[in-house]
Amino acid sequence: MTAAILPGATIGILGSGQLGRMLALVARRMGYRVATYSPDRDSPTGQVADSEAVGAYDDLDAVRAFARQVDVVTFEFENVPSATVEAIAALAPVRPSAAVLHIAQHRLREKTFLAHRGFPVAPFAPVRDLAELEAALATIGVPAVLKTAGFGYDGKGQCRLDAPADAPWALATLRETMGAEEAVLEAFVDFAAELSVIVARAATGHLALYGPVENCHARHILDTTRAPAAVPPAVAAQARELATEIARALDLVGVLCVELFLTRDERLLVNELAPRPHNSGHYTIEACLTSQFEQQLRAACGLPLGDPAQLRPAAMANLLGDLWQDGEPNWAAALAVPDVKLHLYGKAEARPGRKMGHLTALADSAEAAAARVLHARAALTARPLPRP
Repeated sequence: MTAAILPGATIGILGSGQLGRMLALVARRMGYRVATYSPDRDSPTGQVADSEAVGAYDDLDAVRAFARQVDVVTFEFENVPSATVEAIAALAPVRPSAAVLHIAQHRLREKTFLAHRGFPVAPFAPVRDLAELEAALATIGVPAVLKTAGFGYDGKGQCRLDAPADAPWALATLRETMGAEEAVLEAFVDFAAELSVIVARAATGHLALYGPVENCHARHILDTTRAPAAVPPAVAAQARELATEIARALDLVGVLCVELFLTRDERLLVNELAPRPHNSGHYTIEACLTSQFEQQLRAACGLPLGDPAQLRPAAMANLLGDLWQDGEPNWAAALAVPDVKLHLYGKAEARPGRKMGHLTALADSAEAAAARVLHARAALTARPLPRP
C-alpha cells in the first residue's frame, strides 16, 4: 500500500486559477505547503500558495524542476500537454493519473471511452474534414453540435448546426476561432435538466459522492447550481451509479465531475467528464462536512476520504466580470442577505464572461437557497445611496 503524504509535505498544483486557489486554501489549513506552476504571475492560486513557478507547460526542463520540489502533483484544469504530465510522473506521483487526463482532455477519446464501456452518451462521430462532417450529419441528423476535440470550455469551441448547409460555416468557424483540426459532431439533446455528480475516489477504491445537483447555464457558462437536484429518487440513484462506475472504469484517484443530461423521458446521458473539482461543486465548501477540494487533497495524498454528507440545501451563483461594468459591485448589499457567503478569486481584470467569484446561499430547500442567492447577486448592482 502506498504511504500517505502527510501534512508538512508540499502539494504541487498544475494550473493557477480559482480551483487551484480553493484547493490551496484547504491544503494550507491542513498544514501542507503549496506550490503552483502555470504561465501566469500573481495568479489566483499563486496569491495563496507558498511558491509560484511561472513557465510554459511545454517547457519540460522547468516542469521537471518544479516536480523535484514537491511531494505529489494534482491539477486544476485538463488542458495540460500529456508530455508535461509524463515528465512530472517520472519524478513525483500525479493524481489523477496521466491516463485519466489523456482521456478527459479530448472529447473524442472521452466519448469513445464511455461508449465502448456501455455508458449512455448521445450519438457522436469524429470529424476531421468537411466530407466527414457531411457524412456524420447524414447519419446523426440535425440539429447537432460540432465541438472541438480538445481545449474547449465554457461553450468555447462549439457550433450548433440546424441544417446540413451549415456544415462549411461551422467547420470554418471552429478552425478560425480555435485552430481546431479535429472535432466531434454530437446529436443535439433536448434535455429537461442538466445535472452533475462529483465523485471522489481514493487509491483504496473508497468512494465519496456529491449530488446530483441541477445546473443552469447562461451564454454556455454555468450560472447557478441547486443542491440537491429536484429529480425523482430513481434518477438520482442512477446518476450516482453512473458516476461511481465511470470513476472505477478510469481507475480514478482524485475527484471527477460527471456532467449529465436528463432527457424529457427521464433517461440520463453522460455529457462530459472533468477529472478535478468543478464549478458545480463549489457549494460543498459551506454545505457539506467535507468539500470537494478537501477530498481532492485527501485522495492525492493517500489519506482516507472525508464524509461528503450535505448538511443543508444550497445554491451557488457565479459572478462574472459583467457585474463590474458600472463600477465595483455592492458587496455590502449582497452580504446583507442572510446565509450568503462570498468567494472572490483574486483576478485583477474583470472581463465580460470571466468568472471572478461566486456566491453560495444556504436555506431550508434548494429552491429557497436559489431564490436567496439570486437576490444577493442582484443586490450587487444596486448602487449605494449617496451620503447626505
